[in-house]
Amino acid sequence: MSLEPRMSETRIILPTFETLLLTLEGPVATVTLNRPAVLNALNTQVFDDLERAFAFLAQDPTVRAILLTGAGEKAFAAGADISELAHTDSLSGERLALRGQYVFRLIEASSRPVIACINGFALGGGCELALACTLRLASEHAKLGQPEVKLGLIPGYGGTQRLPRLVGASVALKLILTGEIIAASEALRIGLVDEVLSAAELLPRAHHIAHAIAAQAPLAVAASLEAVYEGLTLPLDQALQLEANIFGRLSSTEDKHEGVRAFLDKRKPTWQGK
Repeated sequence: MSLEPRMSETRIILPTFETLLLTLEGPVATVTLNRPAVLNALNTQVFDDLERAFAFLAQDPTVRAILLTGAGEKAFAAGADISELAHTDSLSGERLALRGQYVFRLIEASSRPVIACINGFALGGGCELALACTLRLASEHAKLGQPEVKLGLIPGYGGTQRLPRLVGASVALKLILTGEIIAASEALRIGLVDEVLSAAELLPRAHHIAHAIAAQAPLAVAASLEAVYEGLTLPLDQALQLEANIFGRLSSTEDKHEGVRAFLDKRKPTWQGK
């Protein structure tokens, strides 16, 4: 990983990566999988670069939302790199699954919302990567699926767990057991993606949503993610208590006081993240 400067009000160093592109536009970062010759297939280097990129972004308080997409017009990520899968055995296969799960969990646990911009194939690990994101937007020509069963495998980067949580166990099992690849319109119908747009509209729409999120109080955005994701793992009574705890925590922040004052003064708030 090499480094090159980005100029703004202060000098910030943007990392560069072997398999990714990282750009910043105001409060919105864009991470682009950059292996178009192999349809942005996920290999060990991609996992390493994703981990470094999201760790970097977690340390930049000016970043309020993150877009994740793939280079080229054909794929978001077409899945795991088959050349690596071909050489796995029981031990190395488990290590590979755990590595992918760790990186995707890092993305899912980001305090900044991550919007997947699915601009083509999102198959296998690529679909699992999209599942780890906060929101999923797809272009009209996108194709999604979990075809691992056709290789004698199961989804190994979280697909057997996140997909049924998102679309329900029966719908998820139909996709996993048949290996069916579905169109963006069907993905929208079953709730796998949130919006379907033309290819030309995909990134502009994602930027619009990202900037709308970035305009909100950053502590409240992070706390909303915490409440929803942690609450889903708890019984309802415990989840409600978690919500109350977080609500109380936010009630004493400077941003809460600024938000209330701005509302009463009929002006836009100035968030400090405190």
